[in-house]
Amino acid sequence: MFVTGTDTGIGKSLASATLLHSLRSLGARAVGMKPVASGCDATADGWRNEDALLLQAASRPTPRYDDINPYALPQPLAPEIAAAQAGVEIALAPIQQAYARLSAQADTVVVEGVGGWAAPISAELDQIDLVRALDLPVVLVVGVRLGAINHARLSARAIQADGARLVGWIANGIDPHMASAEENFHILCRRLPVPCWGRLPYSPSPDPAAMAGLLTPVF
Repeated sequence: MFVTGTDTGIGKSLASATLLHSLRSLGARAVGMKPVASGCDATADGWRNEDALLLQAASRPTPRYDDINPYALPQPLAPEIAAAQAGVEIALAPIQQAYARLSAQADTVVVEGVGGWAAPISAELDQIDLVRALDLPVVLVVGVRLGAINHARLSARAIQADGARLVGWIANGIDPHMASAEENFHILCRRLPVPCWGRLPYSPSPDPAAMAGLLTPVF
């Protein structure tokens, strides 16, 4: 499945890691993938991204980092800009090859996108291109905050208008002081065209493994 979001910084990585733990609790071999990650730290093993490492830690079996994150871009910028600054050209073929290796060792691969749905992967590629190339259903992570209803409905429409198969959405609490959070959540449940797979509460130090029981993937 492909995990996208209503924006950047709304919890796609947390939701993806929690999905991995949820799938594993059902007996599935589940591994994560972050094809393109901008904002990486230099290590003895090469560039490493915090979100990709979170997915690697939640995966069983544990894949090679380079398969989880084929494009690790140093600067924390939009991927197109980060790739240009790193002198890297992002192409589908290396991502497809890494995905094939991950698929060979797992029942499910949870692929996390970049930013929101309309954020480009490169100067030539949008996220729909990756979804089509890998033939993946899409899950939308909604950061529940003021404006979430508009962002979620627009994102769902854009995903479906692009021809992708939207199969579910996940609510992620990112504003602990949001007024009328319950009412907003119930409006989202009524207005979004696919089932809610679960609701992750706000936490300053979230634990994906502990929250696995809050999600019910139905794809």
